[in-house]
Amino acid sequence: MDHHPRIASARAAKITILPTAEEASQFVAERLVTLVQANPTCRLGLATGQTPRRVYAKLVAAAQDEKVSFAKVETINLDEYCGLEQSHPDSFAAYMHRELFSGASFDTSKINLIDGAAKDETAEAARYAALVRSRPVDLQLLGIGTNGHIGFNEPGSPVTSRVRIVELSPETLVVNQQTLLQLDRVPTRAITMGIADIIDAREIVVLATGAAKAEAIRKSLSGQLGEACPASLLQIHGNVHWVLDKGAAQLQ
Repeated sequence: MDHHPRIASARAAKITILPTAEEASQFVAERLVTLVQANPTCRLGLATGQTPRRVYAKLVAAAQDEKVSFAKVETINLDEYCGLEQSHPDSFAAYMHRELFSGASFDTSKINLIDGAAKDETAEAARYAALVRSRPVDLQLLGIGTNGHIGFNEPGSPVTSRVRIVELSPETLVVNQQTLLQLDRVPTRAITMGIADIIDAREIVVLATGAAKAEAIRKSLSGQLGEACPASLLQIHGNVHWVLDKGAAQLQ
């Protein structure tokens, strides 16, 4: 396995286990609020899916209660489906505006999203890769797939991978079909930040909730470090915080 150039050895993981998904989400939201309060112009790396929904709802509430302002925060998203316009309800762009950006009053000029409907996907991936490299991410929020994927870095993704176009695994396609709002187009490809891009973040917070994630968490934290479980590669980063509920942590 090729090692990321900065770090070549596993690091001790920081793990917080909380009784419920609600409490785990609150913990993560508080970390994000604290960061933005201390560094109002920070760059946040954001994820989509079911897991971050509660976190984003809490961030919206914090912004509306004027506990924090996201007006100067820059955001960059992990991934996006190919073939969906940003206005399509199943695009990650639409998800982000629906779940977070609109309610928490982010500055749209500071929001960085992949154009999944770009005519030239290769050029769009190159554009986004340059954007990712232009400034370090202060905190990257991650979920984890049942097969250990992070972003759309499926099993077999090299630790040196960067922004690229990927084919989604059959397992991910099955899970995704359960959460799509419209089944007119089931995406099979995506543009995603690579594992090396993720590891470049100054701080990483992984939120995992529910028993369905327990095996992936076990492999990520106590299994063999390798490409078979992409999230296990986070072990080489020196500042990763795993925030789990009891269900996700049950095999620890």
